[in-house]
Amino acid sequence: MPRGSGMMSLAGGGSAFERPSVESSFMIRRLWKYFSRYKWTMLIAVILSFGGNLLALLGPKLSGYAIDAISPGVGKVDFAIVFHYAWQMLLFYFLSSLISYVLAFIMVRLSRGIVYSMRNDVYNHLMKLPVKFYDTHLIGNVLNVLSYDIDTIAASLSNDIVQMLASVITIVGSFFMMVSISPRLLLIFVATIPVSILFTRYRSKKVRALYRERSEKLGVLNGYTEEITGGMKTIKSYNRENVFIEQFEVKNAEACEANYQADSFASMTGPAVNFINNISLALISIFGALLYMGGGITLGSVSSFVLYSRKFSGPINEFSNFIGEIQSALAAAERMFRLLDEETEVEDTPEAADLTGVKGKVDLKCVNFYYNPEQPILKNFNLNARPGQVIAIVGPTGAGKTTVINLLMRFYDPVSGSIKIDNREIKSFTRASLRKAFSMVLQDTWLFSGSIYENLAYGKENVSREDIINTARAVQMDKYIEALPGGYDTVLKDGGTNISKGQKQLLTIARAMLLNAPMLILDEATSNVDTRTERQIQAAMLQLMKGRTCFVIAHRLSTIRNADLIAVLRGGKISECGTHDELMNLKGYYSELYWAQFDDMEAPSRVM
Repeated sequence: MPRGSGMMSLAGGGSAFERPSVESSFMIRRLWKYFSRYKWTMLIAVILSFGGNLLALLGPKLSGYAIDAISPGVGKVDFAIVFHYAWQMLLFYFLSSLISYVLAFIMVRLSRGIVYSMRNDVYNHLMKLPVKFYDTHLIGNVLNVLSYDIDTIAASLSNDIVQMLASVITIVGSFFMMVSISPRLLLIFVATIPVSILFTRYRSKKVRALYRERSEKLGVLNGYTEEITGGMKTIKSYNRENVFIEQFEVKNAEACEANYQADSFASMTGPAVNFINNISLALISIFGALLYMGGGITLGSVSSFVLYSRKFSGPINEFSNFIGEIQSALAAAERMFRLLDEETEVEDTPEAADLTGVKGKVDLKCVNFYYNPEQPILKNFNLNARPGQVIAIVGPTGAGKTTVINLLMRFYDPVSGSIKIDNREIKSFTRASLRKAFSMVLQDTWLFSGSIYENLAYGKENVSREDIINTARAVQMDKYIEALPGGYDTVLKDGGTNISKGQKQLLTIARAMLLNAPMLILDEATSNVDTRTERQIQAAMLQLMKGRTCFVIAHRLSTIRNADLIAVLRGGKISECGTHDELMNLKGYYSELYWAQFDDMEAPSRVM
């Protein structure tokens, strides 16, 4: 969250994706967009499923024929007929199993392709979201969508979809087989099947809400875990492990309880539906025996009907068993699509041009801005920078210093007022060219897991190794890097945890120098550098700033004494403005801030 923004953080447990539920049919239609990319593969899967289940459906019919080869009461068995149908049953069941294996393999590959597309779409969308999204949403929820939610959809795609397809074919095929055997026995299902369907539908609506809550609780838990593990050194230094353990236990308990409620509620559906189906099986056995005694049906037909009734009611029971998984997948899909529905950064206007030939004249006029309408940050803010000037912005915490930088980079747009570069509104430039016009060194250093060379070079295309070495030499990091076992190819682990904070800051400064942009932003750029290291890089900083329009945010006021202009930001406006000497002679707020940082006998060093 931007410092001084006045925004409310969601770190207390709010979810990034808490909105009213969406109809399942709508989710399925949106998921079809991913399925349709593999429509021919799906067609093959449907054909295989249809063929495999038809072969399996012939088994009970053949079993009935084999049983009818037995003469009850006589003890005579026509083994030739029995073996004939038995071999056919073995052949059909073998072919059905083989087709099922091939189908499962195809669906796993299909699932992999769909999930790959989903994860790419989500990640690409994340790259297009504005900074505001990351300022107001828990990163743990975002990571939860990329990992857990999409994996949940994957599990459903590779397993449940195949089962649903097979179940539909089995139910329809069994129905027609039972009609051909005895329409009268089929009447039993008129009473039991509607009960099963209504009960399953009722439970599915309930369970989806529970699975949605489970995903949200897991997202909060993931976000909390990420936050705490990132600050483990601070936690240990304050000896507060037990406090955070207790907080984790609370969030873990909430996540586990949500998971328990969802799974237990879903698992209760299967046994209940199974009980209803067993009632229908018992009724079939009773009425089938009565029909057999009356000569209305053969013993083999009763046996075949019982087997088909189990095939008919079994999938219905399976529907109830994996309905929870389907609802879990739909809840996960809902969260994924809500993330994909987040508004991306406003596109450049068709008239937007590339910012080229930058001279560095920057004007902010009558700028008003807020993150929260009830807490305005900048009020009628005015600031002018001539090309090549060093502009320092100082003020108390929360005054809006970093907000000015956010507006210059168009991470946010002002509510009103204008911001111009070289006398042209920054909205008339493409965002990409505008941001390339700035080099930025932030207080919070960011390095990715990769070599030192890659971290220095990633901001500029086609950079040579010689340029990398010269830049490292300029910030006096070359000897340290060359002394490492891998030199410039040394891999930084976990964002640079294997080097000191000061060295990380030096690398980010070198990276900014290498970019060679016409304008420069330094946001507490030397905050993680000790005094000796700070002095070590002063010459390099002067080279970096030479000829560039520079905006410097600093709490350590000794670093900005030679700035061309120092703007003191208070209450959303510039309360004092001038050079260091001019502001010291005013004996105002700046003077108080400055002397508060030094003892009376300390002579601050001049830097810049």
